[in-house]
Amino acid sequence: QVQLVESGGGLVQPGGSLRLSCAASKSIFSIYAMGWYRQAPGKEREMVARIFSGGTTTYADFVKGRFTISRDNAKNTVYLQMNSLKPEDTAVYYCHIATMTGYWGQGTQVTVSS
Repeated sequence: QVQLVESGGGLVQPGGSLRLSCAASKSIFSIYAMGWYRQAPGKEREMVARIFSGGTTTYADFVKGRFTISRDNAKNTVYLQMNSLKPEDTAVYYCHIATMTGYWGQGTQVTVSS
């Protein structure tokens, strides 16, 4: 079993930045794809960004140019740098590791509001 712990959420004004972190409990972290997803009230969970074991990244169109996903395999940690935040980015952000079973973190709230 893999445990994922997210941190870094909070309240930020439009145009501001936040950096989310997700720490995994096991060293197997480095061989699996990691992803960030988000879920806003009344909406389905959606993919934000993914990073594969070799470092390849993919992004949802609505965050391209604003968000950057990265990983530090030595620290079993994946990051999401979020810049130019908009009110519509408000959601609970979840970390996911794509093992055969798949595991989710508990989520961290991001609120973008003036």
